Amino acid sequence: MAFEPVRVGCLGMGWWSDVLADAMVKSGKLKIVSCFTRSDEKKQAFAKKYGCSSAASYDAMLADTSVEAIINTTPNNVHLETTRAAAAAKKHVFLDKPIANTVADGNAITEACSKAGIVLALGYQRRRESHFRWIKEQINAGVFGKLVNAEANISRDRLGKIDLNSWRFTAAGMPGGVMLQIGIHYADVLEYLMGPVKAVNGRFAQLVLPGDNPDVASLILEHENGALSTLNASYASASEYYLMNIYGKEASAYYDMHTGLRWLKRGSDRAEPVNCAKNDAIVDELDEFADAVRGKAQPEMGGAASTRSLAVLLAGIQSAREDRRIEIAEVLAVKL
Repeated sequence: MAFEPVRVGCLGMGWWSDVLADAMVKSGKLKIVSCFTRSDEKKQAFAKKYGCSSAASYDAMLADTSVEAIINTTPNNVHLETTRAAAAAKKHVFLDKPIANTVADGNAITEACSKAGIVLALGYQRRRESHFRWIKEQINAGVFGKLVNAEANISRDRLGKIDLNSWRFTAAGMPGGVMLQIGIHYADVLEYLMGPVKAVNGRFAQLVLPGDNPDVASLILEHENGALSTLNASYASASEYYLMNIYGKEASAYYDMHTGLRWLKRGSDRAEPVNCAKNDAIVDELDEFADAVRGKAQPEMGGAASTRSLAVLLAGIQSAREDRRIEIAEVLAVKL
């Protein structure tokens, strides 16, 4: 039997909604049938671009029986409200990271979807990139031996490119600034490769960009297996740059966006290139979501995992504010 595309409604029209929509078109496993945002101009433009209907309201989209799932790119602070409404309407949800701005909201989102029996998947596409999948395979095979250290950097130039009216660049909408917005991706990759984080030390600064939010941030992560890793995120750099180095007792891997992936085994004096076929990680995560809706898969990043991922970043924010080491268990225990 041919795969029946999952019929989705897109909620929230911004630049990322179009990135996801383009990936859905490429996937073929999801069909955009409806869209809604409060800006009629943006809604009509999206509907025209992707050949879908424009809903009169979010409630109307949820009442539409042709819509099976919601692709939600709304601001973080309304993720709970919008996802609860989808769960009540028995619509599956693909939610862009982070799951929320607080652990309490993350837990509530997870609970609502679980009680409703719907699929909840979060967008953490970086971990799916082929070079990180290759490293994970080698780690699982024991090639790296004991993992001891890692370092990561995710930097972009946002000077003169930010909209201070956008929730993405305000302390209220995106607490922790650059670290919560893009650093979270490589915090996730570090946990994916190195194992769960136990505690965090964080430092944040605002050096170049206007507004009220950090544009440079650094974390020291203590993993449960004893390994240490560092993560730097910046919106104040002169260009875009990604780096991820993983160090093990028996082998190390080195990735950056300009030279690709290399690795070195104990006893060798030269890092060798690894040719990983480039994949579309966003298409991959949406394919998985569609498969999960059809009962053929489970989301790699569901509600519980995404709430714990959020807790790592919140621990870093709290550490910077209070000038102390923060354990993840402390953040997860907070009831608000």
